Amino acid sequence: LGPLPPDLASQELVRAAWEGLDPHKVWDAHAHLAGTGDSTSGIRIHPDMQSLAGLSEYARRLFFMNAACAVDGKPSVDAAYMGRMRSLVDAFPPGFKVLLFAFERVFNARGEIQWDSTALYVPDAYARDLARTHPQRFEWVASIHPYRRDCVVALEEAARDGARAVKWLPAAMGIDPASPQCDDFYAAAARLGMPLITHAGLERAVPGSDRQEWGNPLRLRRALDAGVRVVVAHCASMGEDRDLDAGLYGPYVSSFDLFARLMGEKRFEGRLFGDISAITQAVRARIALARILRSGEWHPRLLNGSDYPLPGLMPIFSVDALVAEGLLDAAAAPVLSRIRRHNAMLFDFVTKRLVAVEGKRLPASVFETRGFFARAGPPRGALNRTAQKIR
Repeated sequence: LGPLPPDLASQELVRAAWEGLDPHKVWDAHAHLAGTGDSTSGIRIHPDMQSLAGLSEYARRLFFMNAACAVDGKPSVDAAYMGRMRSLVDAFPPGFKVLLFAFERVFNARGEIQWDSTALYVPDAYARDLARTHPQRFEWVASIHPYRRDCVVALEEAARDGARAVKWLPAAMGIDPASPQCDDFYAAAARLGMPLITHAGLERAVPGSDRQEWGNPLRLRRALDAGVRVVVAHCASMGEDRDLDAGLYGPYVSSFDLFARLMGEKRFEGRLFGDISAITQAVRARIALARILRSGEWHPRLLNGSDYPLPGLMPIFSVDALVAEGLLDAAAAPVLSRIRRHNAMLFDFVTKRLVAVEGKRLPASVFETRGFFARAGPPRGALNRTAQKIR
């Protein structure tokens, strides 16, 4: 609905949201790129998402693209999506940045691309080039399938090109994080200091291989034991997974409880983290937000991300629901609702700065994520050593 009106930009709630924060340290650690591939982006979407013949997937695409004001009929949907994101980011103070996510294809166990199961493909090169074109506002995150025969080479290339992390969505991409096929990737990620941002818990946004069991947080122990810094997206705050610690046929329990179990394992301190993207969704907030706010011992291990464009989806984010749960002051609701109509990314940020339980809020460290991602990159000489092995 256009730029943020001056009266909203100067609102006390917006100004107060930045108190105690250095904007140059504030990076939105979870934002998605999307489009239709109607430019040189290289984006590909499944035919079912482009035709009424695949009605549910077609409707799903329109649902998400509408949230980003990038609907069909524009001269370029790819350009409209990115143009909208740039306009939203410009409402933030100088120094603030967003991490742009690439999105990998589905591969089978033989390392072969499975286009029929790939709902969305956003190439690394597209995310990289956007970050290079707008370095004052964007960084980028690669997406590399560990079953690829060239996964280590691809990871090395991403590190050389400045990727800040790697993004996985196991249920959609066909990745079992507990598979030995991931070991070469894990060894390289640990050596390169490259964090892995991976979804856990129930996945409903992106269809694909639809192996929901591969989103089980306990399956991430293999990566953690290999020395990889793992960021569990959304703190696994939705769905249920089998309790593998009780055996292959253990009971199903809350995915969030399994994430909490991992967070309680001392050996994973310094390696296991959670991002709070989408955590203010009505369903996720009801399950996890109060516990996250109360868990002060977790706060140094939490990273903020917007999960853009999801905050623009009216049905799944509700200010009124947060008020009803006692997590948000009712007086803030009208202002937040107005902000949301103009800038979903700012709405997400201000809301998370305001939510509280028993007087406990998320500290500045959760939002000042730059230090975590600036650590990405290989030790001196690591890339050269691997290049020599490849030759």
